[in-house]
Amino acid sequence: MTERNPIPLIITAIGSIAGTVAVLGFYGYLHFAKPEDALLLAEFTMLKTVPGEDYRVSLKPADQVAQCIDGVLVLFDLQQKGLSGVLVDDAKRAVRCNP
Repeated sequence: MTERNPIPLIITAIGSIAGTVAVLGFYGYLHFAKPEDALLLAEFTMLKTVPGEDYRVSLKPADQVAQCIDGVLVLFDLQQKGLSGVLVDDAKRAVRCNP
């Protein structure tokens, strides 16, 4: 029985993995998430309006402005220019609006 040199097998395995990752990245099947991809702008709570019942809100406006774009509610941050995001619920479904 002869012994085989394991170095070519290790190099082949590493090359195969690197080649697979390169091909998947080239065709767009890999996405490396950046911290700004899932940045939480702010926490929001919906106040349910009931006829005949009073509710109070602050006179100071929020640091975000909402705009309806293509039927989806988009938030723009007033403190950090260029920072925007889609308003979603806890199941990551976009909040729709009437354009």
